[in-house]
Amino acid sequence: MPWWRRLSILVALVLLPQAVKAGQAVEPVAVAPGVWMVQGASALGTPANRNYISNAAFVVTPAGVVVIDALGSPALAEELIAAIGRITPQPIRHVIVTHYHADHIYGLQAFKALGAQITAHRDGQLYLNSDTAALRLAASRDELAPWIDGNTRLVAADRWITEPLRFALGGVEFMVQPVGPAHTAEDLVVFLPGQRILLAGDIVFRGRVPFVGQADSGRWIEALDRLLAFDARLIVPGHGPVSSLATADLQLTRDYLVYLRQSMAKAAQNLEPFDEAYARTDWSRFEHLPLFRAANRINAYNTYLLMEQSAR
Repeated sequence: MPWWRRLSILVALVLLPQAVKAGQAVEPVAVAPGVWMVQGASALGTPANRNYISNAAFVVTPAGVVVIDALGSPALAEELIAAIGRITPQPIRHVIVTHYHADHIYGLQAFKALGAQITAHRDGQLYLNSDTAALRLAASRDELAPWIDGNTRLVAADRWITEPLRFALGGVEFMVQPVGPAHTAEDLVVFLPGQRILLAGDIVFRGRVPFVGQADSGRWIEALDRLLAFDARLIVPGHGPVSSLATADLQLTRDYLVYLRQSMAKAAQNLEPFDEAYARTDWSRFEHLPLFRAANRINAYNTYLLMEQSAR
């Protein structure tokens, strides 16, 4: 391990108490009766923030707890499990994985050890068995040590689904809806029809620029249109605070993706070099959002390549 990486780990360990005091502890907040969420930082994963950059949620019922997503390290998941235990004596019965991105799944092994049933979309197997997943985990063991280490492993679901799933636990109804490929091939959302609460995973980013990466942004827009039809009262996004302005926040993510596609499609059709197209594009509506500088250029570039292929 290079000296600068060892130094960054030592700095992270020194700063951890301050990070927790600054709001990085896994502290559940009630968003509705029986429904809780924990909110990660609007940042890239680092040793200092323990890869706590995504949200997770859980629903407490008289017959057990259902958790949505597992956070970005085993230590974070163990903190979440302990926090759930302080709220209810009910066991954790289910964990639903909205998608297999590192910041949402590296905590799965802690829930697996409890005997919780893990549910995910079958296309998550494509990621788990890919070189990308193995390389990402190897890089995370270096870049996010000591929180991701040689004991951190990828965990498969116990139940793989491809169709909508409805089940009830303790009188609470859950609707698990596939909406991919969008942000990923395996996107799932969870809807609680009794309270009109949508647990949206990374289909919805609130208060920050989405990470688009290699996503099919056209299908992502279609997925957002489908979610608008749920008429949710509250949305727990994959990143950012809970939304009581569900339609507006769905629309903001949708508008960002549409704008990316429209601006980059024009450039691709005109054979305009990406750097020139990016420089002339008016980003003023979105540049105030957190992670704009970290994510927007790569989002635009990947969308440019996508639109370039579509124009051929």
